[in-house]
Amino acid sequence: MGGAAGAYGFSSDAQAQAYADTVWDVFLAGNSTQRPFDDAVLDGVDLDIEGGSTTGYTAFIAQLRTRFAAGGGKRFYITGAPQCPFPDAMLGSTLNSAWFDMVFVQFYNNYCGLDAYPSGFNYDTWDQWAKTQAPNKDVKIYIGAPGSQSAASRGYVDASTLNAIVGDVRSKYTSLGGVMTWDASQAMGASTWGQSVSSSLKAGSAKTQARRRRR
Repeated sequence: MGGAAGAYGFSSDAQAQAYADTVWDVFLAGNSTQRPFDDAVLDGVDLDIEGGSTTGYTAFIAQLRTRFAAGGGKRFYITGAPQCPFPDAMLGSTLNSAWFDMVFVQFYNNYCGLDAYPSGFNYDTWDQWAKTQAPNKDVKIYIGAPGSQSAASRGYVDASTLNAIVGDVRSKYTSLGGVMTWDASQAMGASTWGQSVSSSLKAGSAKTQARRRRR
């Protein structure tokens, strides 16, 4: 939900809670005569809030979580996609007060992005947030990366550079969940960028599991 363009937002917590019920009925496990994906049940909601006001998002998530609890056992997720400057201007207060399963930090189009690695790249700040401020102390941080040079105004790095950054982050911070790409069509169309990043993540995960088994 959200995005960089358009006018959106809530005027009150009550409006946000009502909209959460609508999302549940239309896209998740509720019932509605209007379901764009027919009987398909999505597995959660991602908040990419880049405009409007900060009002209502904590209430929106709390209401969705109430619905999730009555969802018949299916696992649902709440994720967010803040900008890398900390705290995020739009989601900062919500990130500190609501339970997020994953956070896809946009490390592009900003001074703290992948192209600022190592000195200006601020993954350490987000790791500190995850471990000390987030309500969910097991929340996972994903490195948001442009899938091609045309996907963002700045922040793109080639696959080998991104793989090296991910390896460095993985060795230092247990909060790393993986890589988020903006967007998949750009990544898969950019030569072998997407395949290379995916293969590197899988190889790194296998090595981590092997080290854990040896302990």
